[in-house]
Amino acid sequence: MFVVSVKKSAIKTGALGVLLVVCAVFGVYAAGRSVSATVESAKSGFDYKAADSSGRLKFLSQFGWEVEQDPVEVREIIIPAEFDAAYEHYNELQQEHGLDLSKYCGKRAKRWTYEVKNYPGYEGSDLVQANIFVLDGVVIGGDICSLETNGFMQSFIYPQKEKISDNVTAKT
Repeated sequence: MFVVSVKKSAIKTGALGVLLVVCAVFGVYAAGRSVSATVESAKSGFDYKAADSSGRLKFLSQFGWEVEQDPVEVREIIIPAEFDAAYEHYNELQQEHGLDLSKYCGKRAKRWTYEVKNYPGYEGSDLVQANIFVLDGVVIGGDICSLETNGFMQSFIYPQKEKISDNVTAKT
């Protein structure tokens, strides 16, 4: 039989050591997320930070979009663990503005939906919305879409030409 004697100061020192290791791991994790968002921003030239309302509005405005200050809807979404053909196509849309949803398969995010006020040919209507997907204060995806029956969906890139008719949408 073995008897081990441990002083209270040794227990305190061990607990402090464990606490320091946990803090260090969390610090490295948080710094890595911040660096990741910064690297993505630097690659594309866009700022993807959207931790609060002003950040989300600033994100959309850098593409030229004017939206209502308050969102129409806020909803939790889950990025599918595996993409079907429709999600693959949607992810191609994301890549037009430097994003890639495949990095977030199976993750929960929030979708913020805003009414767009300045879509060419739709000024003053409530038929066009901006959706942004936010995870940990960073935009990971989204789109600009029409609520019409035969509507459209596009990337955040502001269209270069105005809408010609009800069946022809703006070109980017």
